[in-house]
Amino acid sequence: MNCTLRRTLASCLSFLCLVVLAPRARADQWTAPTPEELSMASQAQVPGAAAVYLFKEEVTDDKLHMWSKYVRLKVLTEAGKEFANVELKQYSSSEHGGYTVSDIAGRTIHPDGTIIPFTGKPFDKLIEKGQGFKEQAKVFTLPDVEVGSIIEYRYQLRYDDMYFIAPDWYVQSDLFTRKAHYVWRPTNKTLVTSDDQGGQLTSGIAWMPILPKDADFKQTRMPATGQDEGQLVMELNMHDVPAAPNEEYMPPIQSLTYRVLFYYTPYRSGEEFWKNEGKRWAKNREKFIGPGSQVKGAVAELVTAGDTPEQKLRKIYAAVMTLDNTSYDRARSAAEEKSQGLGEVKTTDDVWARKRGGDDQIAELFVAMARAAGLKAYVMAVTDRDHNLFLPAYNSLSQLDDDIAIVNIDGKDQFFDPGQRYCPYGQLAWKHTLVQGLREVDGGGTMFATTPPESYKDQRIDRIADLTLDEHGEATGSVTMKYQGAPALRWRQTFLRGDETSLKRDLQTSMERLMPTGMDVKVASIQQLQEYEQPLEVHFEVKGQIASSTGKRLLVPADIFEVNAKPTFPHEKRELPVYFDYTSSTLDAVRVHYPASMAVESAPATQQLPYQKTAMYTLQSETAQNAVTVRRSFLMGDIVFPKEEYPDLRAFYTKMETKDQEPVVLKIATQAASQ
Repeated sequence: MNCTLRRTLASCLSFLCLVVLAPRARADQWTAPTPEELSMASQAQVPGAAAVYLFKEEVTDDKLHMWSKYVRLKVLTEAGKEFANVELKQYSSSEHGGYTVSDIAGRTIHPDGTIIPFTGKPFDKLIEKGQGFKEQAKVFTLPDVEVGSIIEYRYQLRYDDMYFIAPDWYVQSDLFTRKAHYVWRPTNKTLVTSDDQGGQLTSGIAWMPILPKDADFKQTRMPATGQDEGQLVMELNMHDVPAAPNEEYMPPIQSLTYRVLFYYTPYRSGEEFWKNEGKRWAKNREKFIGPGSQVKGAVAELVTAGDTPEQKLRKIYAAVMTLDNTSYDRARSAAEEKSQGLGEVKTTDDVWARKRGGDDQIAELFVAMARAAGLKAYVMAVTDRDHNLFLPAYNSLSQLDDDIAIVNIDGKDQFFDPGQRYCPYGQLAWKHTLVQGLREVDGGGTMFATTPPESYKDQRIDRIADLTLDEHGEATGSVTMKYQGAPALRWRQTFLRGDETSLKRDLQTSMERLMPTGMDVKVASIQQLQEYEQPLEVHFEVKGQIASSTGKRLLVPADIFEVNAKPTFPHEKRELPVYFDYTSSTLDAVRVHYPASMAVESAPATQQLPYQKTAMYTLQSETAQNAVTVRRSFLMGDIVFPKEEYPDLRAFYTKMETKDQEPVVLKIATQAASQ
């Protein structure tokens, strides 16, 4: 089941008593296009845009358990015609909490005003199906769309009668929006939460807005009727909403685009929420962790009385790394578990007995085993910064994606990521570094914490080429890639999600993208694929044209691994900070053996380029008899650079990339001697 969907449904609220539903409100009429909308060929704020939203509206009415959505979009280019293909998701569950799409209507309006109504029937597309749930989509295409057309459609989402889900208004998207209108009419009934932390009465609503200053966001209450409190209405109007930024190496902007996130809550403040929900979260984790008798027995066999805390922990980590991680393989259905005489996984004893579990379950098992060995160990729930940033002002546990482990050794907290299969001991997957989250503390409480960074020395790629060149510029030879840290973890987890055949294909494709166009690349061997504490080594055999001829000379790429590199930062201006996934070090060594009939006329001069105290680039070359060797190193020690630094950072990368393209010039030796 999709993780995001699972967490969303866990936050649904059920009614304490039955509600008599009012008749469905009449659908709004279509909007008549203005002459300006019909004739418009571009939007001044976004020149060259494929399309723009003329209007978006979303109305949520809790009494009807229904969301109504309405979209008007102007197609400006050929690429914009793709927006005629619409996919609307729906979800069903045996545990309720599902929603269905209904009342789909649409039409296309040509620039001359001709209206073509949508008369087709949407078809159901299966997205994912599992034990007790099904995720589908209603898919349809609006008719006869051309450049200049206005696309218009509306639909409704109907939720189960006994559930209430507060809306999330994501105003900013990948398109410029002229006008947007959002309305929520929440219930005034007392609700009860229903999630994995338990249940409690809920009678209030809260929200977290990320909006520009000119946004018209307001709450009003309609006049009371009889004994009923007047209807509360939340409303947002916005205009000229820019498209979400799309820049190279930017933060996970989906956490910071314009939005209002609503939620029902029993708490009066964020501090009260995190204090109470943190305790409930910790209590739930502790119940699962234990440790129980099976875990204690397993640890007793793994460690000895004479082991140091470090030795104990390494043995435990190695043991949990042998387990089947179903987050990379597949989870077993309830029927499969039952056929093996296994029931529901309720404790870490169950995980150990099965020798398999999901990533969070394995992380919690590691904590349980560390405790069984007499060590102080804690769970920390963190945000995956590949997708999101943690926002303490947003009072929701749904921000916390994954569990990691903290073990105190000799008075110092050390962080571990056993739920990430093949992550080395004492390291975190890059997406879990430098992120905030919620961690356990002694006494059953919790606190906000931030995970540590990883050193650039631990995130390393060595690229080594040994090539023999003929007089026509064709090379044959070998390439060796050594991966450590994040690069190694990426390839190892790619293997887990596929097999060795697909891994070889992906590795070959990645090398072909580095090499000059047309080179023949074959994977010769993969070494230490599952030995996660060792570098991953991949050996390639390569053959093909690498040099260009000027008649009397051959121009050979100095660093064959950079021959296809494109500018890292091609744009002069930038809106957002620069954000790299992780610190890194890349070390290249390229040796080219050339024919005895040739000699080196010129090779790149040694150059060293520092960037503040954060990055360092070095290129140097050396010649020997019938061979030239170029060594390149690039070390990046930080991941975030404010946009104010962008001009300097871009200038540094430009100098480095210009240097990378300097060739080695070979000349026929007899000609060189006569001139």
